[in-house]
Amino acid sequence: MGDADIKASSWRLVEVGRIVLVHGGPSDGKLAAIVEIIDHKRALIDGPASDSKTAVPRQAIALAQLILTPFTLPKLPRGSRTGVVKAKWEKEGIEAKWQESAWAKKRNQKQKRRALTDFERFKVLRLRKQARFEVRKSLAKVKAAA
Repeated sequence: MGDADIKASSWRLVEVGRIVLVHGGPSDGKLAAIVEIIDHKRALIDGPASDSKTAVPRQAIALAQLILTPFTLPKLPRGSRTGVVKAKWEKEGIEAKWQESAWAKKRNQKQKRRALTDFERFKVLRLRKQARFEVRKSLAKVKAAA
């Protein structure tokens, strides 16, 4: 028999301590941590963010409304109270990690683009045209010199 390498999966699992992004409802776009798994369709979440605008109240929510992130709060006890979750949250620096992630940057960029007025979209179009012109001009110079 040959040797078999057994590796842990790199999937994002629904687990206690997993950081989730709430999708839909009043807490849409906010981060929370899974504190307890109620059943195969629901979980108890708590989002003790430092800013009250981004905090998610402790609540039971359907797993269909959650997007799992790659971040976790390691060794978070099941059913932890808000104070314990908040302490682990700040110790791990979850908000800072989230803001540095490419996912959060893309979400912020999409929100900014969605909020643009017609004139601001026009200005973006003009700036992109100018940038494209400069790139093509320098590329033509390089080709001419070669």
